[in-house]
Amino acid sequence: MTLKPGSLKRSGILRMALSGAGEGDLERGNREPFLVRAVKIALVVMLYWFISITMVFLNKYLLDSPSLKLDAPLFVTFYQCLVTVLLCKGLSLLSHVIPPSVMEFPSVRFDLKVLRSVLPLSVVFIGMITFNNLCLKHLGVAFYTVGRCLSTVFNVLLSYVLLKQTTSLYALLSCGVILGGFWLGIDQEGQGGTLSWAGIFFGVLASACVSLNAIYTKKVLPAVDGSIWRLTFYNNVNACFLFLPLLLVFGELGSLMAFDKLAEFYFWGMMTLGGIFGFAIGYVTGLQIKFTSPLTHNISGTAKACAQTVLAVFYYQQTKSFLWWTSNAMVLGGSFCYTWVKGLEMKKTQAQPLPTTNEDEKSVSKVNILNT
Repeated sequence: MTLKPGSLKRSGILRMALSGAGEGDLERGNREPFLVRAVKIALVVMLYWFISITMVFLNKYLLDSPSLKLDAPLFVTFYQCLVTVLLCKGLSLLSHVIPPSVMEFPSVRFDLKVLRSVLPLSVVFIGMITFNNLCLKHLGVAFYTVGRCLSTVFNVLLSYVLLKQTTSLYALLSCGVILGGFWLGIDQEGQGGTLSWAGIFFGVLASACVSLNAIYTKKVLPAVDGSIWRLTFYNNVNACFLFLPLLLVFGELGSLMAFDKLAEFYFWGMMTLGGIFGFAIGYVTGLQIKFTSPLTHNISGTAKACAQTVLAVFYYQQTKSFLWWTSNAMVLGGSFCYTWVKGLEMKKTQAQPLPTTNEDEKSVSKVNILNT
């Protein structure tokens, strides 16, 4: 599907970037028996949960493992971007020899004009993935969900600042619950002696970058013919180049030279696996949206975050207070309520004409959710 440069108004683009709601693939579902459709959806959701949760634990290992002792978060992020570039190029080449009925992937090539068009987004993208990893490095996996839970709040703020678009009372109340859970979580982490203000700071910055990334993504989509995978390719190519001076400025090349496991196959295997999972999460996210809807995907993501928190507490053998669990419940509950409210609001406005086709809505909604 191709988005024509003039097919989306700027206000419409920003509004969809901040709303994150859309339609599921209903026509396909109506043609299949209920049991077959239910099994497919269950398998896709399980695959999304597995890849997403495994990726978080794997990144935590690479960023802050006592056994690995690698203090190079920028290099870890750079390498994952490099793996994504190679995978995109490899799949693009394979698509020329494999029938489209088996595998379909857009053609990608190094185009300086497109790279320049995507550059503003790439700067925000670097901030998003870097602050995300730094938040994970300084905070435990169990508190990671709370540490970077403010994306929804930033969406509401940006929708007002950039669009002068007000938010419904119920949506604002949901954001209030999220903020309450965020501050209660900080308080409980502090009382437990595990609070990292650096991690909180990076989590807030990551949340802000997630919202900005959604906005800039819609603005540059026409430059890549509306293709999410082309955008992924060019975005990560730019990121690889932009990371090189950062590695020098922050002295991570020196840390790598002194790293005692630099020549070990196991280390590079884990690094490459992290990059593969980072690439795969984009695919399974789109797959889950295709088989369900953006709204259902958000609900699934909330449930996944809950399971991830419980798994982390048991895996790391931690003991948490009742109020700590309450803070997580508030964040997850507030996120669920916000998603539900926005879904109901979208249903009320379905009869109104939109500046995009159904296919365009699904594409831009998918991009917004990929950033969460």
